[in-house]
Amino acid sequence: MAKITILIHCKDTSGIIASVTNFIHKNHGNIVYIDQHVDRENGIFFMRSESVFNEKTFQLKNFKSSFEELIAEKYEMEWQLYTDDYRPKMALFVSKYDHCLYDILGRYNAGEMNVEIPFIISNHPDLKHIADSFKIPFYHIPVTKDTKEKAKKEQLELLEKFGIDFIVLARYMQIISEKLIERYEHKIINIHHSFLPAFVGAKPYHSAYKRGVKIIGATSHYVTEELDAGPIIEQDVTRVTHAHAIEDLVMKGRDLEKIVLARGIKLHIDRKTMVFNNKTIIFS
Repeated sequence: MAKITILIHCKDTSGIIASVTNFIHKNHGNIVYIDQHVDRENGIFFMRSESVFNEKTFQLKNFKSSFEELIAEKYEMEWQLYTDDYRPKMALFVSKYDHCLYDILGRYNAGEMNVEIPFIISNHPDLKHIADSFKIPFYHIPVTKDTKEKAKKEQLELLEKFGIDFIVLARYMQIISEKLIERYEHKIINIHHSFLPAFVGAKPYHSAYKRGVKIIGATSHYVTEELDAGPIIEQDVTRVTHAHAIEDLVMKGRDLEKIVLARGIKLHIDRKTMVFNNKTIIFS
């Protein structure tokens, strides 16, 4: 069976769901999942559907052109269609912290993430041994005041050469270039070491400790030009008390970072995220 996922958003009006589902039915498809959301403040309709078709008779090109002509144009839709057999290509950017990298590669090795990882990029050589142990190419691209422009160029060349679909910053401690963000809009996933917005900076757990916080958290979000202010994909928290030392907070925080980043990646891979006005719609 051929399986496709369709994501749409457009101005909210009556008849959209009926038109889409009838179109799929007329093309001999069986809808196995459908969910929708209406942003009433902006009058915008969002929908995600999964459908299966007979692989022998289904013609993807004809389906897409007919959907555009008969449905999308009528409702002035923004829409994307994804096939289940395509494995998106994910590039990993890392620095010196290894906990998120180990977690992602472990899940990838176990078959939890339906992606390809053509390479890992780092501004330090420290984690090359991890890439080698998982047999994934590792590119050391230093980023200094003098090499910044050269590094940006090398990164883009690699991403384009391997046809990368999206990027994951697995604790990459450098600011991403505007050109890269523009090229991969809503396709760069970052993990932030706090429950945004709070305790930003180099030592968030120290700040949290001094304030006597009762929860700490982690936030996975898409990267935008405004630092740490992109659309949020996933968040989680864990409770702490006055009895926890800073080292305990760091350990608990890193556990959360791994989990929240993995969830964010999985949501993106499964095409369950949509972005509108710097806010995400996350489908179940």
